Amino acid sequence: MSRLVYVAGNLVPAEQAMVSVFDHGLLYGDGIFEGIRVYSGKVFLLTEHVDRLYESAIAIRLQIPLSKAQMTTAVEDTVRANGIVDGYVRLVVTRGAGSLGLDIRRTANPQVIIIADTITMYPEDMYRTGMRLITASTIRNHPGALSPRIKSLNYLNNIMAKIEGTDAGTVEALMLNHNGEVAECTGDNIFIVKHGILKTPQPDAGILEGITRNAVMKLAREAGIPVVECVLTRHDIFIADECFLTGTAAEVIAVTSLDGRQIGSGQPGPITGRLLELFRRLTRGE
Repeated sequence: MSRLVYVAGNLVPAEQAMVSVFDHGLLYGDGIFEGIRVYSGKVFLLTEHVDRLYESAIAIRLQIPLSKAQMTTAVEDTVRANGIVDGYVRLVVTRGAGSLGLDIRRTANPQVIIIADTITMYPEDMYRTGMRLITASTIRNHPGALSPRIKSLNYLNNIMAKIEGTDAGTVEALMLNHNGEVAECTGDNIFIVKHGILKTPQPDAGILEGITRNAVMKLAREAGIPVVECVLTRHDIFIADECFLTGTAAEVIAVTSLDGRQIGSGQPGPITGRLLELFRRLTRGE
């Protein structure tokens, strides 16, 4: 059975879900999105994702044609209509159709698109053994050019870094900021553990403040694990006791080497394992 996609206020078969070729989301990457998980039929942290979507919209002066309550209902209805029990939602808002130019005053009818489907995660054995990373030569966009807190449709920066990772045989790649400091990976936030303290780059390092990142930080504090947002360099990762990534699709996954150099014991560490278990308990509503 064909998936049903929410577009222009209606649920339509995927092959009939269309937007104009003049939509500025297509022409210029002019729009925003959220990636959201579904666990046991329930959309996970939906309020937080919707709030961030609307903050991104405000930042780029995009008027979303639905209220937050209407958007929440539309997401839940799309998940239900597709019978998604454990899966993924891609929520997209484009600027709408316009002229062949950058002037947003010549666009109209912003489009809300909601796709609910199953998801391919990292292989389960990678959660047991950890993943390798390389450092990409492609850096994160300068925060003075575009705030990293805006989850925009233009991901070419991340895509180029991802290509470097796949060319090197890894599924993720570390991205540095314009100062040469650790920022994040192409689709995930990064943490290290040193002497029992959880450390992660601060927001002004050029990172997207991930919903899963924030949830894991909250879980860590509740579990009595100190959390510090600070400047990190590759040196800090090389000498860390543990390292892991967080993300909507990734959840919590250990990193055991960077640029061919072993991190810690070379195996997922105890704090990483504890936080993964706590996060999965959270997703189950425990």
